[in-house]
Amino acid sequence: MGPSKNKIRALNNYMLRFLTAGESHGPIQVAILEGIPAGLSISKEEIDFELKKRAWDFGRGERGKIEKDQVEILSGIRFGKTLGSPIALLVKNLDFKNWQKEMKIEDESKTDKEIGTITKPRPGHADLAGALKYGFQDIRNVIERASARETVMRVALGAIVKKLLKEFDILIASHTIRIGKIKISKKYKFEEMANIYQRDPEIRCLDPKAREKMKKEILNAKKNKNTLGGIVEVAAHNVPPGLGSYVHWDKRMDGRIAQALMSIPSVKAVEIGNGIEIVLKTGKEVQDVIIFKKNKFSRLTNNLGGIEGGVTNGGDIICRVFHKPLSTVLASLPTVDVKTKKPALASVERSDVCVVARAGVISEAMLAFVLAEALLEKFGGDNLLDIKKNFQFYLQRLK
Repeated sequence: MGPSKNKIRALNNYMLRFLTAGESHGPIQVAILEGIPAGLSISKEEIDFELKKRAWDFGRGERGKIEKDQVEILSGIRFGKTLGSPIALLVKNLDFKNWQKEMKIEDESKTDKEIGTITKPRPGHADLAGALKYGFQDIRNVIERASARETVMRVALGAIVKKLLKEFDILIASHTIRIGKIKISKKYKFEEMANIYQRDPEIRCLDPKAREKMKKEILNAKKNKNTLGGIVEVAAHNVPPGLGSYVHWDKRMDGRIAQALMSIPSVKAVEIGNGIEIVLKTGKEVQDVIIFKKNKFSRLTNNLGGIEGGVTNGGDIICRVFHKPLSTVLASLPTVDVKTKKPALASVERSDVCVVARAGVISEAMLAFVLAEALLEKFGGDNLLDIKKNFQFYLQRLK
């Protein structure tokens, strides 16, 4: 008997896929990316630049002073070009030298005190749910993998898929639109978002007045041993119409994008287009009227964020990513000790005050991955030149 329909469908869904591994305070973070075609130029410097965006912002905690995230390319690239084989990347955790007792791989008999066993779960984290799921008595086993440190590899891989998209003139950018109660006063075009990191590495906000208020908000939260959430806007420009599909539920682009962005730690909501504000309006007010101009179809507005019926329509894809205030607060919250079952104060782990600004590059990576996956599904080939030919033929057909 051949493979079941479900297995065939699962294999087809993996034209592009990645896997990450590593604990927050373990020796390394690693990743494997499969499905990138041969012939794509990529360098260590390009990946390191994306990692630099993730490494620090105004709300960063003490760990940002320790880690110097730089990638090691282990496979899949030769003489600066991809080979079509799996790409393996590695980033070292420099802080591991301070955690070797707690993070030993070898089986050694140690007391709970010696290994720093954690039994007081933090509200808002995966601590308790993870310990119950896997049967752990030491919550450290959950903390190490649930940590947002894992996203360092998503950003490293994001550099590669963003470079692939750029070969098709598809560009990705993001900016901070809210931190705590402070928000920007207007909407900005994609061109204004581009290169925000070079202009404002601390907050990545296009509104100068809001930027300074956001800094004060972060300083106040830090003073009060508290944390802040906020909103990142991430956009994709020059996306061709026709990526994704309305035919199957799991091929719809809005669903795929939302899932990818929701997978980022601390994200609790995703908005595509003006999805929240348009629910208060009528259909006549919000639908993006279709026109034909300069030999192509386009829309007068972009309320739906570049996606209609699960398919890209040629407009900019606009997403807003909502981050909750970070769960680790320096003033411990009430909890229950999983060992004694008695009320206690939650364990305190080292944490940031606010991750919103530097989380933008993580959203860029995840949006880029979903778009690259859809691009390869539609125009796929083993070599970049073959894919470009398919892409150009499609654009000519649209005309």
